[in-house]
Amino acid sequence: MKAIRIPAILAAASIASAIGACSSIGPGTVTRDRADYSAAIGDSWKQQTLRNIVKLRYGDFPVFMEIAQVITGYTFATTATAGLSAANFTPSSIGGPVPAIGGSVGAGATYIDRPTVVYAPLTGNDFIKTLMRPIPPSAVLFLLQSGYSATIVMPIAVDSINGVANESRRVGMSRPGDPEFTRLAQVLYELQRLNALQIRVDRAKDNSETAVVGFPPANVTPEVAAKIAEVKRILHLTGTGRSHPVRYGGWSGKGDEIAIATRSMLQVMMELGIFAQVPEADIVGGKATVGAGSSALPGGEHPLVLNIQSGPSPPSEAFAAIEYKGRWFWISENDIRSKSIFTGVMLLFSISDVGVRTPSPVVTIPAQ
Repeated sequence: MKAIRIPAILAAASIASAIGACSSIGPGTVTRDRADYSAAIGDSWKQQTLRNIVKLRYGDFPVFMEIAQVITGYTFATTATAGLSAANFTPSSIGGPVPAIGGSVGAGATYIDRPTVVYAPLTGNDFIKTLMRPIPPSAVLFLLQSGYSATIVMPIAVDSINGVANESRRVGMSRPGDPEFTRLAQVLYELQRLNALQIRVDRAKDNSETAVVGFPPANVTPEVAAKIAEVKRILHLTGTGRSHPVRYGGWSGKGDEIAIATRSMLQVMMELGIFAQVPEADIVGGKATVGAGSSALPGGEHPLVLNIQSGPSPPSEAFAAIEYKGRWFWISENDIRSKSIFTGVMLLFSISDVGVRTPSPVVTIPAQ
């Protein structure tokens, strides 16, 4: 009698071959990981920004944790074993030697996903450059050039332009705005729509850059000419040129330049925090500062700059939502104006981050 287990040996060989064929997992993870990590980082960035805006409303200190590096590694180890043995044995019932062949098979796999995320708190010089230093005027102009409306960008990022002041609602610094500022933003927006607002950067021989705001040549429609004339009147531009250099600071009285006093990102967040819907009990109890109302600015003429809603429970659908002091704050997914403004603020964070940054920590990943 022969007990030959050839199928077991063939099965072991088949499993080993199959595992070996599937051992390369690197290329397949690129598309999935890039999408997953970018979505997670984007959502976290929105939540962090919204949280710090709300914290400033409550007089709390803003804290930013930057994601300096994301390193992920995979380990996929496979094992497959197969054995064959042959022996003679003599059973007592037969009395003679009987050949026997035996086989064994084994397979195993180990999968390890080891992501490394390096966080760097925004402190010291980086904190000053990113949050406390005024936004470069060129960054504001580039945001206009990219398609953001002047009626959105200027009320957020500009404190004054050629002596025409924007309103401020910050605690201790509140002041009414010059009516001409709102009109200026509207006319610039209309020139944007007519493709009659030209923004460029001139580079000098010493590599210094100067932002320039210009208008089309003289052969324009009467409508465009009237709007250009109104902008020049509001900004006290008396020069004959059609291009005007842009500088940071207060107005010097020169008739051929545009002086923009921009806000810092810290000021921007404080201004936006005023629009968060904070419980009246928190205001009365001294936990939070007085806000800007519920649905409109005084007079009901303009919507809120940024509508940050709040409630005791998380919203069913939100563009960004955070929990702070036992209460939920969010920007509605259906509020396209607030979403656009909030995205513009995040873009300002990126393009206003100038200067030499502190090097990120060096992470050594051991070889697998």
